[in-house]
Amino acid sequence: MTQPIDIVITWVDGQDEALAEKRRQYALSDELEHDDVGGITRYASIGEIKWCLASINRFAPWVHKIFIVTDNQNPNVTPFLEENFPEGYIPIEIVDHKEIFKGFEQFLPIFNSLSLETMLWRIPGLSRHFIEMNDDLMFGAPVSPEDFFAGEGVPVCYATKANLPLIRLTRMIKRHKDGKPRLTFKGNMIAAALIAGNRWWFLMICHTVKPLVRDAFEECLGQHPELIERNIRHHFRHIEQFNAEELHYLHLAHKKRICLRNPSDVLFYLQPRNRKGYVLRKLAHLKARSYKFCCFNNLNQASEQDLNDIKAWIAETLNISI
Repeated sequence: MTQPIDIVITWVDGQDEALAEKRRQYALSDELEHDDVGGITRYASIGEIKWCLASINRFAPWVHKIFIVTDNQNPNVTPFLEENFPEGYIPIEIVDHKEIFKGFEQFLPIFNSLSLETMLWRIPGLSRHFIEMNDDLMFGAPVSPEDFFAGEGVPVCYATKANLPLIRLTRMIKRHKDGKPRLTFKGNMIAAALIAGNRWWFLMICHTVKPLVRDAFEECLGQHPELIERNIRHHFRHIEQFNAEELHYLHLAHKKRICLRNPSDVLFYLQPRNRKGYVLRKLAHLKARSYKFCCFNNLNQASEQDLNDIKAWIAETLNISI
């Protein structure tokens, strides 16, 4: 593929007291007490953005530009990149939420990824084909444009097909959390499938890189502002929201314009657990096999030793100073 490909990273500095105060100002009842809605774990950061950027520069130097989307913040990564990539690095642009919410400013501020992902395609100057990543994702081996877009710009969707009626049934019979339906990413994907007219199946998207096409968002969201408003009117994650990227993929699937690939073939996922030797066993598995995509989730909850072991692997793999 010869067309430019940008990468979009959503990032937040959870230690920023100004942002924390803003969350407290807009939170309703107990929203800040639940990690799946507005708990502090959702915003914690220990510098993962630097490793993410380093992995892109090391293993995907063909990327045209990197956009970092923030809420009036700046990760200040220039010194880190200049130290580790003295011969030059991929251009970076910081994009404030206000830029992508133009025309919808009344819904700001927002503190949830579902709202953000509904608007990322509106970044000024964004390439037609782009890749969305969170800062806890990184590349663990060299990648090529064909890992993200097949043939004439057809996006690769790293997901598996799931039985929609069966999963809806299991969700109904599961115990509700605090007497309310559980708020899950799976539920948000199902909501998108129902909007798309799917009754029998949906795409189970996992937490990995997402190749996306701006035009598809324009067709399924830009031409339906009522859907945009439905998804961005909640400051924090809400059960009424849908996964905009799921809707995007299903829109293209109906046109037979996606390439479905199993994420288990390329994705390594690690979330620290309170088990002796767990992280070392996971890292040994990672070292034994070259995974293109790596997700290190909730590292703020890792022990000091586990975090040091993970950092050592990252520094060696990316050939950087941490």
